[in-house]
Amino acid sequence: MDLFRGFWSKHRRKIVVTTTCLGSGYLIYKLYNAHTRNLAHLERELANERHNDELIKTQLKDHFDNIQMIADTTTLPHALRHLSSRIVEEIDVSGVMETLSRGKGTLVPSEKLHLWNDLKILSFTRMVVSLWSVTMLSLYIRVQVNILGRHLYIDTARGLGTSLLLEELDLIEREDEQKFLASADYLATNSMPSLIFHMKSAVKEVLKGKQLKDVLTTRTLEDTVIRILDVFMSTGSPHHWIDYLMMPQDTTTDISSSDATVTKFHLLITETREVLTSNEFTDVAEIALKSCTVALVEEMETQLGLATGIQLAKLLPQIEKTVPEISAVPDKNRFLQRIRDLPEVQLFFTLLYSNMPH
Repeated sequence: MDLFRGFWSKHRRKIVVTTTCLGSGYLIYKLYNAHTRNLAHLERELANERHNDELIKTQLKDHFDNIQMIADTTTLPHALRHLSSRIVEEIDVSGVMETLSRGKGTLVPSEKLHLWNDLKILSFTRMVVSLWSVTMLSLYIRVQVNILGRHLYIDTARGLGTSLLLEELDLIEREDEQKFLASADYLATNSMPSLIFHMKSAVKEVLKGKQLKDVLTTRTLEDTVIRILDVFMSTGSPHHWIDYLMMPQDTTTDISSSDATVTKFHLLITETREVLTSNEFTDVAEIALKSCTVALVEEMETQLGLATGIQLAKLLPQIEKTVPEISAVPDKNRFLQRIRDLPEVQLFFTLLYSNMPH
């Protein structure tokens, strides 16, 4: 015992220091080990998150591509057939052309001039109405299906996990979904007469100084069509042209109200109108209209040799031959293909679809 006390007295300081160091070292080891395990766990979580992010990006891209395909193969062809038939019904140039044909040698000059001027206005009106309607309707339908597809994707991701197939989705009431997509026929069914009336006014204003004997070149025809579109788009209140594409805003429920009966249809319609009134959509629409105008003139140039010029009277029959191509089915429609391929259009709809609500 005395030996132990002597040893302790002699080495007490060293023992205390050594014990303290050993205890501290063990504590540090435990802390380090716990920290290492936490880091490994965080790294695994980050890796899983990166994997999930990549999976979600892939799924979103696949779903986005599927949405564009649905627009091209299902919604747009039906709407274009209806639109084309309505334009033919409302702007019938066959009567004027038949009268001119039957009246050769019998019509007095003043009658012929009057009929040719009627044909000039009707042909240009039909051409520009077709150009504007097909361009704007194709953009409108693409807005519709991207908004609806985004809502369906979000609702499905929240409710069903990873199911992504559009045909399997039934989270939006079928009646509201069908009603929303069917609203693409509003232009052809409800507002076509008004659209034609106002477009004809723009045509008369731009063509009032042009005579049947005037020579039009590629440049002058392109400038003429663009001027008609500019006059039409700028006449009236800002964004007045939206009311040709969709029902007026006062006919839908105000979603800002506290009424709990607001339907998904009204939510979708309101969101669509907000997109159409945006500066970004206006810019895209202007670019698409200009591009389709160029395509139209190129088509006529190929068939007529517009580069060297042609009299306006000789151009009118060619307009009637070219107009049906504007509203041809999507897989044979170079105007729609041109719209789809525009970088500005692709970027706009990519951003629209990816604008996911949190």
